[in-house]
Amino acid sequence: MLILSPSILAADFSILGKQIKEVEEAGAQYLHIDVMDGSFVPSISFGMPVISSIRKASNIIFDVHLMIVTPERYIEEFAKCGADIITFHLEAVQDAGAVIDKIHGLGKKAGVSIKPGTPVEAVLPYLDKLDMLLVMTVEPGFGGQKYIPESTERIRLARRYVEERGLCTDIQVDGGITADNVHVVLEAGANVIVAGSAIFRGDIKRNVKDVLEAFETFQK
Repeated sequence: MLILSPSILAADFSILGKQIKEVEEAGAQYLHIDVMDGSFVPSISFGMPVISSIRKASNIIFDVHLMIVTPERYIEEFAKCGADIITFHLEAVQDAGAVIDKIHGLGKKAGVSIKPGTPVEAVLPYLDKLDMLLVMTVEPGFGGQKYIPESTERIRLARRYVEERGLCTDIQVDGGITADNVHVVLEAGANVIVAGSAIFRGDIKRNVKDVLEAFETFQK
C-alpha cells in the first residue's frame, strides 16, 4: 500500500489546524511530525504540547519521527499525547531492541530511522521487530533539502532485505521528495512517502492530489 505522510515541519503554524484538515481532506493517510531537540540535529522544532493540541483536531494517523538523543526517555509521553507510529534514530540509542519493545508495549507501531551515512545493514538485527524502516534521503534536521541520489540504492537494498525475510515492514523515505521525483523512490521499493515543502507550499490540496496521482500512475 502506498501512503503519503505530509510533514508539518513545512506548514504554517499560525494556521496549522486548517492545513492539517486540508491534507486530510485531500486524501493523505498519515501526518509526519518531526520532533527535533537541537542536540541530535542542529534544529529545534516542537514537542508533546503541539502534538496533544493537534490530536484533538484530527483523526489522521500521527507518524512521529523523533530526531532526539536518548528517545527512550520520552516514548511513553509521545504515546500518551497521540502518536500512532513512533520512529526513533538507530544512531541515537544504545539498545534499539529495548526501545522497539517499549513502543510496542504501549500499543504503538515502531519505526527505526537511519541517516544517509548509516549502512542499511545496521538495522538488520531489528528488522523482524519493526513496523517501519525510515531511510533518510537527506541529512536529518532541516526541511527543503534536495534528494540525495545515492539514497535510491539504499532504498532498493532495504526493500530487498525486507522481502528476503518475508516481512511486511513498510519502507519510508523522507527528504527532497516531490510529485516529480516520487517515482524514483517508489520504483526502488519505498511505500510510505514523507513530503514537506512539496505539500505545504502553494495549494495544499492540489499538491496532495499531485502526489497521489503519481502513486496511481506508478501502480498502473
